[in-house]
Amino acid sequence: MRWIAITAVTLAVLAQGAQAEETFRFTAIPDEDQSRLIERFSKVADYLEGRLDVEVEYVPVKSYGAAVTAFRNDQVQLAWFGGLSGVQARRLVPDSRALAQGQEDAEFQSYFIAHRSTDLEPADELPEAIADKSFTFGAKTSTSGRLMPEHFLRQRFDEAPEDIFSRVGFSGDHSRTIALVESGTYELGAVNYSVWEAAVEDGRVDTDKVEVIWSTPSYPDYQWTIRGDADERYGDGFSERVQQALLEMDDPALLESFPRSAFIPADNSMYAPIEEVAESLGLLR
Repeated sequence: MRWIAITAVTLAVLAQGAQAEETFRFTAIPDEDQSRLIERFSKVADYLEGRLDVEVEYVPVKSYGAAVTAFRNDQVQLAWFGGLSGVQARRLVPDSRALAQGQEDAEFQSYFIAHRSTDLEPADELPEAIADKSFTFGAKTSTSGRLMPEHFLRQRFDEAPEDIFSRVGFSGDHSRTIALVESGTYELGAVNYSVWEAAVEDGRVDTDKVEVIWSTPSYPDYQWTIRGDADERYGDGFSERVQQALLEMDDPALLESFPRSAFIPADNSMYAPIEEVAESLGLLR
């Protein structure tokens, strides 16, 4: 009996050791150029590894849908999602929860941008003159690049985008949206305001060729979401440790890469408006 007890204790210790050594993986929706994302999230991985005492790995993905799939399939346990992709992921993985959002994410915005050749000017509401022009969204499941812009378009015109514009496209990410409108491939586009402002600040957009003509009302957007089984995998209280590490991320260079001024607590209920709009547009199953 004593031998059995010792063996049981040994196995328990070994199991704890295996649990502690398991790599914690996370991903992020590919809303910008992949090289910028890898640079940003590799630094986040280093930061989390130092705070959590487990090996942490950033897993890049090629689409918003792939980020949700990786989360559903347990290929990653944490993800930096947009509002809609976060809602989709939490529906697929029981007990998953939003942990933190950027301070700016509680009141996020999309910009409608236009090529200068349209002669459109900045306005307080979407002008009638955007009708019959070509328009590109970002990714099909992007909150700031598709979901909310389409919502506000339908509010304004009481029509689907395909009935408003001469041509509708999906660029795949915000950086491409800016590039496509700047080049004149599309006359108009919808873009994440923070990506636009960072591109302008870095000199990556020619504002002589493209400008913002309208800003949407605010809505909740990006957030960090963790799988509901993370504590079972990595130990009791692990989710809270991850949340605390995110909330205490205070390196200005790291925060600026998002760009966010700080991370603040988030919970699933904050994204009910996103879920409601997505349901109304038929984007949730």
